[in-house]
This record gives sequence, structure tokens and C-alpha cells, in this order.
Amino acid sequence: MTKILRFNWRFYAATTAGLAAVWIAAWWVPPMWRILLLGATAPAAIWTCASLLVSYYIYDRPALYSLGWLDRCLPREPRRWVNIHAGFDETSDRLAVRLPSSESQVLDIYDVREMTEQSIQEARSTRTSRSKAADWRSLPLGDGEMDTAFLIFAAHELRRPEARAQFFREVARVLREDGEVILVEHLRDWANFLAFGPGCLHFLAEGAWRQAAVAGGLQIRNRFRVTPFVNVFVMRKAL
Repeated sequence: MTKILRFNWRFYAATTAGLAAVWIAAWWVPPMWRILLLGATAPAAIWTCASLLVSYYIYDRPALYSLGWLDRCLPREPRRWVNIHAGFDETSDRLAVRLPSSESQVLDIYDVREMTEQSIQEARSTRTSRSKAADWRSLPLGDGEMDTAFLIFAAHELRRPEARAQFFREVARVLREDGEVILVEHLRDWANFLAFGPGCLHFLAEGAWRQAAVAGGLQIRNRFRVTPFVNVFVMRKAL
């Protein structure tokens, strides 16, 4: 949760300052206006607190980063896997512990021209030394080289549908015929709307991921939730 605050401190600082200014001003207006002002700002206050509480539940509790959910994705340990992130990586070391007999690579596909969110730029300062910079349009991997590709909270940073389709085609290219893509993302759905308010617009709808999969030559063979707010899509090359 502290990293959420760090990466989005401008948003939280602006929201807190705005709420404080309105609440202070409310005491200098007639009671009816005071009620209206406090009522109008209540959703922003609730969503600010809810987003932090839900972030703690998602990222600081063991359900997600213990990786126990991998048992539902991988019938056996892959021989080679790649973890692809967009400048912030909290999973490669955990995956290496969980999959100790595998060969692994870690690619950082951050692209300043495509990934313009301030939060991802803040997150860049915490990138790991294991990561190798890579172009998402042409991954530095051979055809059919990987058994598994992990895309954990990364692919949504490609905001354009055309970019996601091109990226998924590249991911499909580096997979073996029976290889799998493990995509982990928030969705633009009711659960995340209730938790993050308008902030959930940064996430993509399920339909956008299905379109990206089809455009990239992949098919979704399984989908499940790790928490009410995080979804896992397991994809394979389309037959």
C-alpha cells in the first residue's frame, strides 16, 4: 500500500488538499450549503479511503503474491518462462522461488511514448537489476523459446488496442505450441469501480482483453479471480 501512495502521491495529495479546502470553507457558509458541500465531497473521500484499504487487501495480504493461484494455471513447472513487466517488477523473484527448476528471463518493456501515466514513471525508480530492457514490438526471444509468459499488471500500460494486439502477437510468437500466457489484471468492472471510483477507468474491460487475445492469435482457456478485484486469464495459441 505504501508503494501505491508513493506512485500516486500527486493524486492523493491533490484530493486531500481539495477535500480539506472544501471542508474548511463549508464552515463559513449557511447550513444548507454546508450540507450540500459535504455531501458532494463524500464520494471522493470514501473512494480515497476505499482505494487504500482495497490496495492493502490486494497487495499486502498473501492471496496474490504468495502465488498459490499458479496451481490453477500450470499443470507442471515450465522449463523456461519469461516475466514481462512495464518498469515495475514485484513478481520475478517470487516466481523464481516458486519455480526453482526453471530457466527464466525478465524483460522490461517500458516505453515512454506509449506509457504516459505519471504513476508508472514513478514506479520506474524501483525497477530490478534482473530486468533486461526490451522493445514490446520485437521481444529479444526466439520463436517458440518459452513455455510460459507472465504478464502481471503490465499489459494494460499499452493503452492503444493496436499496441496491445501487436504485443500479444509477439508474446504468442515466443511461446511453444502448447505454451501459456498468464495475464493478471484488474478489470474495469463493478468491483473495481466500488473500490477505486473513477480510477478504475485506468483498467481495461474484459472485452478489451478478449479482443487483444484474438488479435494476437491467442485463445483464453481459463479465467478466474484471485480476489474480487484481480483476474487471471490463461491463454494459449489459437488452433
